[in-house]
Parts: sequence; C-alpha cells; structure tokens
Amino acid sequence: MSEASHSPLTALLRHRLAWPLLTLVLLLVVNTVFNASFLHIEWRDGHLYGSLIDILNRAAPLVLVSLGMTMVIATRGIDISVGAVVAIAAAVAAWMIGGSVSGSVSRFPMPLAILAALGVALVCGLWNGLLVAKVGMQPIIATLILMVAGRGIAQLITDGQIITIYYAPFFFLGGGYLWGLPFSLFIAATVFGVLYLAVTRTALGLFVQAVGINPTAARVAGVQARRLIIAAYAFCGLCAGIAGLLISSNVKSADGNNAGQLLELDAILAVTLGGTALTGGRFSLVGSVIGALIIQTLTYAIYSLGVPPEINLVVKAVVVFVVMMLQSPEFRAQVGAWVRRPAAREMLS
Repeated sequence: MSEASHSPLTALLRHRLAWPLLTLVLLLVVNTVFNASFLHIEWRDGHLYGSLIDILNRAAPLVLVSLGMTMVIATRGIDISVGAVVAIAAAVAAWMIGGSVSGSVSRFPMPLAILAALGVALVCGLWNGLLVAKVGMQPIIATLILMVAGRGIAQLITDGQIITIYYAPFFFLGGGYLWGLPFSLFIAATVFGVLYLAVTRTALGLFVQAVGINPTAARVAGVQARRLIIAAYAFCGLCAGIAGLLISSNVKSADGNNAGQLLELDAILAVTLGGTALTGGRFSLVGSVIGALIIQTLTYAIYSLGVPPEINLVVKAVVVFVVMMLQSPEFRAQVGAWVRRPAAREMLS
C-alpha cells in the first residue's frame, strides 16, 4: 500500500460529502466568474440582500422536502407525492386565509389556517405510510396514488383557480426577514436541528438504519418497523406541508395545478447527491441539505447564464449524472485501474 493512498487528500476525497461540497463550490465559482456581483451582499431595507441570500431563501422549501424524503428513502421507501402535498397545503392555507384586497382581513385566523394546512399534509403522509406499512403496497405505487389524486384535491380546494392571498401577515413566512436573514431559513434550520438531534442523540437513527438495511431482521430484533415507516412518511408529508406554506407565502398565491411541480424529483436528486443510498439504511441529513443547495445554485446558474429554458433540464441532468458517477466507489475504482494500467505497462517495458 503506497503512502499516497493514505494521504490526507485521498482520505478527504473518500468522505461521502466531499464530492457534493466540491460540486457546490464549483457552481459558486462558475456563478462568480460569469457574474462579478454574485458574492456581493449588502444591507438594504433592513435586511441582507444579494444573490447568495436569494439562493438560500429559495432553497428553503427544497431543503425541507429533502429532509423528509431522506427519512423515507432511509427506510427503503420513496415518496413521489410531495409536490402534490405542497399544492394541497398551499391550497388549504390560501382558501382559509383568503383576505380582502385591503390585506387586513382573513377568512379564518392565520394560526388556524397554518395548523389546518399542516394537519392535512400530515394526514397525507400518514395515508402514504399506511399504504406502504400496513397494506403492503410498493412505495412508488402507494405515493403515485396521492401524486395523481393530490393535484385533483388541490384544484378542488381552489376551484380550479389561482387563489391570490392579500393578507399581509402571511407573507412573512416565505418573504419576511428576521435579524437580516430570510425567515424561511430559520424554519428550515429549526426542522433540520430537531431532526438531527433526534437521529444522533437518540436511538432513532440506529432504528432507521436497521429498518433500511433489513426490515425483517429489525422487526425480529424488536424494532417497531411498521410504526417507524409510517412515522417517516408522516414526517415527509409534514415537511412538504411546511414547504407549501413557504412557497404560497412567497408568491402570495396558491396554484393547485403548478405549485410544487417536479419538486419531488428535485428532492430525490438532492437526497441522492448528498450521499443517501436509495437502497435504504445509509443516510445523511447534512448531505441532503448540501444537495438541495446544489440544485438551487445550479438552477440559479442556468437562468443567470441565459441557458435556453428548453435545455435547462438537460443541463441539470448532466451535472447530476457527473456528480453521481464521481460519488460511486465502483466508478472511481474503474477509473483508477484504467489510469494505473498504462503506468504498469511502462514499468514492465
């Protein structure tokens, strides 16, 4: 074994968060090269203002959904209904808040509307969890049901129209600032902090890994696997509900047809970019956050560089493909063998 294989750089590159972090840094560099003011942050109108602040603010809903998706994927599941749940939660909140054009009147008290929206999202997550853990449906089929029906439910709530919200206090959730930073960041950070403490300071993380690696063995060992799976889907639904509130607050409206569109795909990409195994067991909350930031920074770069809209999804797919290949130990081993083969031939000649 050579000394190079034990070098600090090699050990660093083997860390599962190394390539996601390098990708994020590279995207920041690319944005800086093509936009000299990209890293510029200034204090304006009582809060921080700049491209980085805008990326963080817009990434908050994706971070929340990615955290919920991480727990589901860690239990060998998948939830492709989170975009529909986002639309349902936004529709419930918008319908209950409504508000007059003056912006001073709400149909129901705002706290009640928020609780109702989160409650509906939680029920959606429980529904998915019950179909998977109790009925025994495949996760992708169980969540596909709500993915399709959820859009219809959201449009029934909004009566097929885009509901515009005029109630100014509601705008603070997704568009307000606290201590100079977007309030949405504090919401995302709180959810992350609570979940991180739960999986690292309690046995929850070990139980989730056990269920993801081998549900049958975990059940034999005394782990309440079915309850844990239901709880994971319920948490994912709740995270999607919070994201729906942030999105509807930010755009001041609710669109049952387009709210959260393709958000489930971005969340799955963010989770996998962060190093969570789709086969279950191994997961990383920090990695999922980094993955969400990669997706949002890449989206910002695509639009800021003037990439035509019809090929932006292709560009995103190429970047994700490259990062995932670099994260693969098998791919890196094959590349290493290919690089070492000519050197070995030269030594023998």
